[in-house]
Amino acid sequence: MKAMSKALSVFLILILAISAAVPAMAADKTALQSDVAGTAAYMYKTVPDPLVGSIGGEWAVIGLARSGYDVPDTYYQNYYATVEAYVKEHSGVLDERKYTEYSRVTVALTAIGRDPANVAGYNLLTPLGDFDKTIWQGINGPIWALIALDSGSYAMPKNTGAKTQATRQMYVDEILSRQLADGGWSLTGKGGSAEAADPDLTGMALQALAKYMSDNDVKTAVDKALTCLSGLQTSSGGFFSWGAASSESVVQVLVGLCELGVSVDDSRFVKNEKTLLDNLLTYRQQDGSFEHTADGSGSNQMATEQGFYGIVAALRAAEGKSSLYRMSDAIKTGGDTSGPKAGEGLAGKNADVRPVPVAYPGKTFSDIAGESAQASRPAIEALAERGIISGKTDTTFDPDATMTRAEFAAMVVRGLGLTPKAGGAFTDVPPSEWYAAYVGTVSSYGIAGGVTAETFAPQSAITREEAAVMLARAAALCGLDTALDGGAVRDVLAQFTDYTASSDWARQALAFCYQEGILPEEDIQIRPKDPAKRSEVAQMLFGMLGDANLL
Repeated sequence: MKAMSKALSVFLILILAISAAVPAMAADKTALQSDVAGTAAYMYKTVPDPLVGSIGGEWAVIGLARSGYDVPDTYYQNYYATVEAYVKEHSGVLDERKYTEYSRVTVALTAIGRDPANVAGYNLLTPLGDFDKTIWQGINGPIWALIALDSGSYAMPKNTGAKTQATRQMYVDEILSRQLADGGWSLTGKGGSAEAADPDLTGMALQALAKYMSDNDVKTAVDKALTCLSGLQTSSGGFFSWGAASSESVVQVLVGLCELGVSVDDSRFVKNEKTLLDNLLTYRQQDGSFEHTADGSGSNQMATEQGFYGIVAALRAAEGKSSLYRMSDAIKTGGDTSGPKAGEGLAGKNADVRPVPVAYPGKTFSDIAGESAQASRPAIEALAERGIISGKTDTTFDPDATMTRAEFAAMVVRGLGLTPKAGGAFTDVPPSEWYAAYVGTVSSYGIAGGVTAETFAPQSAITREEAAVMLARAAALCGLDTALDGGAVRDVLAQFTDYTASSDWARQALAFCYQEGILPEEDIQIRPKDPAKRSEVAQMLFGMLGDANLL
């Protein structure tokens, strides 16, 4: 009897341990959701009429727009009206010297689905095409120019009045040239100097460089910066800047990690079991506001606005959404609000295309936290949560492996929410194979053809140009306008050194994918015939579904 009782006790203890462990991650996410909602409510109350400005303006708008908090559309419409009036009053000149003004407003407008290229008839992107004036104020200039331009995947604006026409690569190179000997950046430090890194500026630099990790020089610089920041992190999980530990320093590093796809609980950034997020939340007050420093001085509006978008960035990462500054899923405000809601697809989509709901919340893989996959981690997790993409095993994704044409077909069919249906169009696709219905579906909807009239080559690795063609055709099925004339195709592809190596039948699709940010325009080569990596195709599909309003 005692033995049975003891066994029962052990069993109960195991059950309790398991039940306590399973919801831990969900509980953390739930707590963070509550914190974000509380601070959003505080922000909405304390900034009822956002202005054009670094306090009580764009950062409040960005935080609210990216938080998912239920804000009346009139709030954003009123802000846009304020921006229009301000731009008119200043004849389109936000500042003669500080071009970060254009960047900040651009990010805010992008976050609410407005076009910064046409505000009261003025193009607020144009100043960012002037390299010399943009970098005049130091490292902040190129950092925020890249963040702004990439937030909406905007083409580099042509500035006919500029002494030096800017390119994205020039801004990337400018940031890299200012990296300090310790691996970080500072406001005034010169490249290679022994000046100590500032965590705020280093975090911001990472935010700007996050979309350029395919560049080996960028990757090397980012790795060095992460090592630097890990060494600077205090035993309480925070950072010192300008002689004091502050919430703002934590925010910039946290957002930088989220943009890179580095997990908040990455071992490099956990000190005494305290993460960056743990530290940031110690500055949060009961009413939802944030302190600047933990000295009991009370709420600080700048700290609150930064703390707000910091926890929003962390929550978006936890929920598998696009990062704070990757805004293909930005809310739409103003104008006709009777159209499709966020995530419900575009008005012109095929009736068979449906959004795919989250079925496996929190799904991730053990091998996507490393350097090779960190940029695509949010995409991989968002697709895996919906069952659109699967791992090589239940716990591993194998991001650098290739993907077969059959696997890609299955991923696209699932991503569009289409019902698989078999078809006998290809002699090398036996009806008994798991992929037969998926191949039949992409064929019947015109998303993919065969490599010949009779064969599909299901087990061949899909190339980058083949993936682009299938996704462009899928995008058209989703209601996106994929048509580009010959001149537009040439203009987009001419920037790549190997564009002539692409197949004629793939060029329009490639141009569409680069123009829409589905393929990263910062690459200098298309590599059209190279097999696409699993991480690459996940990022491509994620970008297309975001553009199609299906996420």
